[in-house]
Amino acid sequence: MMKFVVVALFVAGAYGCGLPTFPPVVTRVVGGEDVRPNSWPWQISLQYNRQGEWRHTCGGTLISNQWVLTAAHCISSGKEYRVALGKHNLIETEAGAVFMGTANIIVHEKWNPFFIRNDIALIKLETPVSFSDSIMAACLPAAGFLLPHNESCYVTGWGRISTGGPIADILQQALLPVVDHATCTKPDWWGSQVKDTMVCAGGDGVVSGCNGDSGGPLNCRSADGTWGVHGIVSFGSGLSCNFPKKPTVFTQVSSYSDWISSKMVAY
Repeated sequence: MMKFVVVALFVAGAYGCGLPTFPPVVTRVVGGEDVRPNSWPWQISLQYNRQGEWRHTCGGTLISNQWVLTAAHCISSGKEYRVALGKHNLIETEAGAVFMGTANIIVHEKWNPFFIRNDIALIKLETPVSFSDSIMAACLPAAGFLLPHNESCYVTGWGRISTGGPIADILQQALLPVVDHATCTKPDWWGSQVKDTMVCAGGDGVVSGCNGDSGGPLNCRSADGTWGVHGIVSFGSGLSCNFPKKPTVFTQVSSYSDWISSKMVAY
C-alpha cells in the first residue's frame, strides 16, 4: 500500500492534499493527451520575465499553501520568476488562475549540474495561496518510500509535445509506468547515471517527458485515492525525448523528505 504524509506546514481545511475536485481521467492514455481541466490542481507553471513578457520555463508542484517543489536545474541566478497556479491553457485568461511572485528560492546545497545530482529546489510564494477547485496541494510520500516496478504513474506538464517541437498550450498528461532501480541501472538502460535518489518511469520509446516538463511531478495514486508527487522531472535522453530504454528520470521525492521539511521550517 502506498502511504503519503502531509508536510508539517500544510494548512488543512476543505481541500485536503491530493484529492482534486475534478479527478483526472486516467482510464486510457496513448502518448500525451489534454488533461481534464483542473484535474491536476497542484501542477504549476514556473515562468520567467523576459523583457517584460512572462514565459513558461518549467513545471512544479504545489505541496502546501505557500511552497512549490521543482527541479534545481530550472533555476538560474539573476532571473525573475513567478508561479502560475490554477492554469489549464497557458495562452488563455482563466478565472481560477493566480500568479504569484516568489519570496524565496532554495536550491539544494549539493546540486551538481554536471552529474545531475540532487536536482531539487523549493520556491516559497510571496504570500500563501487560497485553495480552490483549481488550486490544491499534492501529498508527499513517506520518507524512503519506493514505488513498485510497473506502478501506473502520470507525468504532467506543458513541455514540448515532440522532440524539438512546440511546447503545449494545454496541460498534458501521459501514463509512465515506473521502472525499478535494478532495471533502470542496467548497462543498456541508464547504467550508473541513475542513483538511488532517483526514480525512472517510461522507456517504451513512445511516451516520455520532454523539454519544458522539467520540475513537474510524477503523480502516483495511493490506495485511498489521494495523489502524491513521487518524482520531479529531472532528465531524459539527449537523443530524443522518447528514446527506447531511456526512461524519464525523476528526482525521488521520498529521498528528500528531511530536506524538504527542514527548509520549509527554516524559511
